Parts: sequence; C-alpha cells; structure tokens
Amino acid sequence: MEIDIKKTASHRRRTKIIATLGPGTDDPVVMENLIKAGVDVFRVNMSHGSESDQEKRVNLVREAARKAHWQVALLVDLQGPKIRVEKFENGGVTLSPGDRFTLDAENPFKPGDQTRVGVSYQGLPGDVNPGDILLLDDGLISMQVQSIEGGQVHCLVENGGILKNRKGINLQGGGLSISGLAEHDLPHIKLAARLGADYVAVSFVSCADDIHRARALLRESGSEAALVAKIERIEAINNLEEICDATDAIMVARGDLGVEIGDEELPGLQKRIIRTAIRHNRIVATATQMMQSMVENPIPTRAEVLDVANAVLDGTDAVMLSAETAVGKHPVKVIESMNRICLGAERHFESEGDVRQLNVRFERIDQAIAMAAMFMATNVSVKAIVALTESGSTAQWLSRVQSSVPIYAFSTNATSRRRMAMYRDVFPVKQESASDDANLVISEAIRTLLAHGAVSENDRIIVTMGDRMRNSGGTNTLRFIKLDSEGRSRYGV
Repeated sequence: MEIDIKKTASHRRRTKIIATLGPGTDDPVVMENLIKAGVDVFRVNMSHGSESDQEKRVNLVREAARKAHWQVALLVDLQGPKIRVEKFENGGVTLSPGDRFTLDAENPFKPGDQTRVGVSYQGLPGDVNPGDILLLDDGLISMQVQSIEGGQVHCLVENGGILKNRKGINLQGGGLSISGLAEHDLPHIKLAARLGADYVAVSFVSCADDIHRARALLRESGSEAALVAKIERIEAINNLEEICDATDAIMVARGDLGVEIGDEELPGLQKRIIRTAIRHNRIVATATQMMQSMVENPIPTRAEVLDVANAVLDGTDAVMLSAETAVGKHPVKVIESMNRICLGAERHFESEGDVRQLNVRFERIDQAIAMAAMFMATNVSVKAIVALTESGSTAQWLSRVQSSVPIYAFSTNATSRRRMAMYRDVFPVKQESASDDANLVISEAIRTLLAHGAVSENDRIIVTMGDRMRNSGGTNTLRFIKLDSEGRSRYGV
C-alpha cells in the first residue's frame, strides 16, 4: 500500500500541511522525518535556488516518500513579477526618516548608493503619482512619492531602516500594472512539467486571464498540473469570483497582500477568501509567517498557535510553512507543532452539515452523487466515505462540505492520489485491484480499511463509484453498506 491507513485513522488530521523545500530540508534523514511528522505537500519556491538545486530536492522528496509509503504532492511556486530594488554597491544602505531617495527605472543596473537604487520594473514611474506611499521590504520601510522625472521616482523616506539588495516594492492600496506571469517564469513552467509537479502556483494574479495564460503554457509544456492562484494583490480581491472560476485552487498569500491592504484588513479578508473558494468548490491554502518564530525557536508563540487554529476553523484545506522549513533551525519540530495545533483545532471544529455549501448546478453526475453522499453522511451515522475515483474529482466535491466523516479515496492513478493529498478530509489510498468488477474492488477496499483499523465490524459506510471502473469522471453510483468482519456488506443500497 502507498499509505499507512492506520496512522491516518488514528491521527485523523483533516487539514493538510505544506512545507517549503530549502537548505533546511536537504538532509535525507530530515526529509524522511518531515514526511513521518506529517507533511502532505512539498513546495518548491522558484524565487530561490537554481534549477539544479530544485531538481535535487524534488528527487529527495520522491525517494523519501517512496520509502515511507506515503502520498506526497509537489507544488511548484512561480516567482511572478514581484517588483524589487536592484543591487547596492555595498549590499545595502541605512535610510532615515526625511531622507531623499530615488527609485531609478532609467538606470536599473547601476549599483545603488545612499541616494538612489535601480528598479527593473520599467512601468513604475507610470504607475505612481505624487503623494503615493511605496512600501519596501514587506512594509518595513516606507517612502512617499514626491515627483516623477522620466524614469526616476523621487521619494521622501517616512519610516527608515536598512534597505538591502533585491527587496520588494509594493504600492500601498495597490494599482501596479503588472501581470501574473513574468519572463523568468516561462522556463520555470517547463521545469515544473519536467519535475512532474502536481500543483503550480501563479504569483501576483490580478485576473482570470493570468490563470488562463498559465494553464495554456503549462499544457503546452506537457503538464496536467492543477493551478493555484495566489491572492496577494488588491486587484485579485476585486476579481476574486472570476479568479475562483478560472483556477483549481486558491492560496491566501498574506505577505504582499497584508502590505498592500494594511494589516488591520487582513483577518477579515482571509476569512472572505476562504469562504469564497469553498463556495466555488476550490481547494484553498493559507500561507505566510504562520509559525515564523520557529525559524529560530523550538516552540511557537501563542499568537502563532491561534493563527494556525483560526485558519483551520475557517475551513482552509491546507496551512503552509515557508522559511520555517526551508531555512529554519527546527524543520521537523515545526511540522510536529503544526500537526498538533491542527488536530487540536479540529477537535473544536463544528461541522456545519449543510450540503448547500456544495455549489452544484448538477452539470456533472459525480457532483450530484457527491451531494447525495454528503447529505446522507450528515444525516445518518456513518464511519467513513469510500470514494472509488480515477480522477479524484468526486473526492474533491465530497470534501467541499464540512463534515466529521473521513473520506478514503481509492484510486489506481498515482497522479490523482498525489493531487488529493491537499484536499481537506481526504485520505488517498492506492487501489491495488485494476479489476472492472465493482463488487470485487469494493470488497478489497473494505478489507483494507478493516485491516488497518479505519473501520470495524457493524460500521456503516458510504461508497461512491462508477459502474464502469477506471473511467475518469464516471462516478454515478452510491451505496450504503453495513460491514461484517470479512468485509462483506450486510445490507446496502
């Protein structure tokens, strides 16, 4: 088997954990321990490291997952068109309130000094006006635009600090006219295809067209990876509905988003984004500085515990770690801590039991079957839902309704099983039999769950399946089964 069902059943952690690869995960022993501690998805951050480095890390993930017999998904996170200052002659400068400082798009690669630094984004002078506030280094430094002369933006420093090479620039309130893909993303899309990525995240999405373009480029490269739209710009908030329609998954990327909109608006927007994604039947992940103190410290702060727990209670599918695992001192401990926090929050999670959450127009039969299964699961006592699925779409529809019933998704398709590793409440399992005999496949699935303690004699379960096995998108049947000790059904419909 490619999953330890007994571990899954005993832990029963419904929220998935995404960990970012980096120097902190390069030790094979650390990698194996990360998977054992509970990582479901590994993120490749294309903003850092060479292609060769990333390929080595992905190979390490695949090997460790194989040894652990665990379903682990791979998410390639594109850098996107983040606006940054270029390099300083001495690596950085110290700016004080009242200093005059110029952001220079005319001479972007001329080394910076105490009065100016290059900016590679040629559109900056046209996007700003006198009086605008520019936020640098995630808002740690702020400066007001005084005037624009040609390609130079002259500013007055309001909040000072040390400005180093390649730090980001945001316009308070949004409004920078950049698209969701940059030229440097194009070879990374091809790399994602070569690596066999299960998900590809598009940074700085502003509208649905950014997702459509990324999907076309990804398909041209031979990849069927799912698209993740990172919501980190005000423009994306304004176009959230159309972005949800276009994408496969949403990421609440709180770093740049918080800088643009202000920290005070972030908690409410996080909840709105998660609700909107679920309403559109999309997977949703919450990211950025969730356990930031554990980059250095072996335990999280109480504020971080509450932050992770609140995301779980909001209904997020996954919570993500960035620097905490990529460069942190305690990568395994941070996964163990996040695992405990998720489990603790889930014990207090109230299932809404409302199938109206599943926004279905019955365009597909598998959607109707999923709604029927969740209606039954929330009104009749059942131990588990068994989804026999080729593509994983039925498991996704099932997981959009908040319920305490675990979903065991059996599939012969390894790609589908990895993708389902990011679905809340879904535990992907390798379907050993490739038989077209539905009754045989159901019996084998039940025996597997019985053998690993996921279900017991006399338990009632729901099975969703297609009458033509191994037919993608063909789920059209629901059965209600009571088990005996041999995995046979005592009654069913």
